[in-house]
Amino acid sequence: MQFILLSGGSGKRLWPLSNDVRSKQFIPIFPKEDGGHESMLQRVWRHMVSLYPRENITIATAQAQASAVQNQLGANVNLCVEPARQDTFPAMALAAAYLQEVKNISEDEPVVVFPVDPYVERDYFEALGKLGERAAATDANLVLMGIEPTYPSEKYGYILLQMQNEGDHANDFRKVASFREKPDERTAARYIEQGALWNGGIFACRLSYLLAKAHEQLEFAGYEDLRQRYRQLPKISFDYAVVERETNIEAMRFSGTWKDLGTWNTLTEAMGTHLLGKGILDETSTNTHIVNELDVPIIALGLKDIVVAASPEGMLVADKHHSSYLKPLAERIHQRIMMAEKSWGSFRVLDIGERSLTIKVTLLPGHRMHYHSHRRRSERWMITNGEGYAIVDGQRIAVASGSFIDLPQGCRHLLAADTRLEAVEVQIGSDINIEDRIRYDQYDFDLG
Repeated sequence: MQFILLSGGSGKRLWPLSNDVRSKQFIPIFPKEDGGHESMLQRVWRHMVSLYPRENITIATAQAQASAVQNQLGANVNLCVEPARQDTFPAMALAAAYLQEVKNISEDEPVVVFPVDPYVERDYFEALGKLGERAAATDANLVLMGIEPTYPSEKYGYILLQMQNEGDHANDFRKVASFREKPDERTAARYIEQGALWNGGIFACRLSYLLAKAHEQLEFAGYEDLRQRYRQLPKISFDYAVVERETNIEAMRFSGTWKDLGTWNTLTEAMGTHLLGKGILDETSTNTHIVNELDVPIIALGLKDIVVAASPEGMLVADKHHSSYLKPLAERIHQRIMMAEKSWGSFRVLDIGERSLTIKVTLLPGHRMHYHSHRRRSERWMITNGEGYAIVDGQRIAVASGSFIDLPQGCRHLLAADTRLEAVEVQIGSDINIEDRIRYDQYDFDLG
C-alpha cells in the first residue's frame, strides 16, 4: 500500500505567517510533549510513520516548497516535486507516474491520497489504511473517505450515498449516488438528514486507475515527459476531472475528529494556547490569540474574538469571524518574501535598502548551501554564531563567530555548517532579485 500526501497551497489565508514558499502546513504552531511546537506537516508525518513504513509515503509538493519539506522532515523523504503550482489533477498524475517509474510500484498496488491540512487524530490515520485495504478488495474504481458532518456547512462539497442494501460490507462502505458542491445552509441540512458526508478530498484506488485517468486526459509519454510539459497542463482539480465523472465509487464514513484549518478562526481552535511568541494577553481579553514571530512584544488589552499575528511579512489584527475573507486582501500585497525555510536551514530578511538587502541566514548542523554565484551583486558574510566553512572559487575557508567573508560579483561560493551556524548576509547591487543566481552541480573543490 502506498500513501500520497498532498502538501501544497499558496499560504494567503494565514498571512502573515505564511507566504508562497512557507504555506500553512509549515507553521510550528501545535504544542508537543517536550514543550516545543511542531507544524501541521510534522504532526501528520509523525502519525503516519508510527503506523506505516516511511518508504511507502510520498509527499507531493510544489518546487518552491520542497526545501521547506526537507527542512522539517529531513532529506530522506520521498518527494514528488511539481515544477510549477498547478491543481490536484496534474499533481496526482505526476505522483502516479513517479510511483510507477521512480519507485517501481506495481500497477495493482492500492494508493491512498490525502491532504496535509486537516487537524485529525490517530484514528484518522488508521482509517487511511482501511481505505487502502478496501481499494485492493472492491470492484469499485474509487473509494472515498467521507467526513461525518458536524453542522450544515456551506464551505464543503457533499457526498450523497445510495440507500443501504441488506448484506452490504458490514455497513462500513456505501455506494456513492452523486456529489453536490457547497450548497446553502438549508440544503446542506437536508443532505445531512439523508446521511450525506463532507467531501474531504481523501480517496484510494489502484495505481493502474490513476495512471489510466492521467493518460486519458493528459498527453505524456512518462514521468520525465510529464515533468517537462507540466507548466502547460490545465489547472484542474482531481475531484472535477475524475471523481465527479466516475460512476463506480464507494465511500467510507469517518466519524472521528476532523477540522479544516483553512482560516485563522479554525487554526486558533487547535493551537492549545492563546499566546505564541513574545507578548502579554490581559485577563479581560476573551477568545483572543496572539501569534508573534517577531522579536518585539505585543500587548493585547480588552479584546474579544480577535487574532493578532505578526511576522517579518507583516501584521494582522482581525476579528476571527471575518478571517475567512483575508485571502483577497493578502493577494493585494506584493512584496519580497521575507522569510523561508530551505533544505539547509532558513533565512529572514532584516533590511531592504535602495541598493542593498540584508538577511539573517541559519544553517543546520551538517548542512550547506548550494554552490552558486551572482552576476549582478556582491555579498559579505559575517558569522555571528557557530562553526563551519566557506567555499569561495574552490578555496576552503574555516569560519567561526566573528569571521568575515567577502564575495565579489561573479565568484562561486557556498557556506557550510559543522554546528548550527548563523550569519548576516549583506547583498550589494543595483538589481537584487532571486533570479540572479547560477547554481553549479559540478564542484571545483573537494567536498570531504
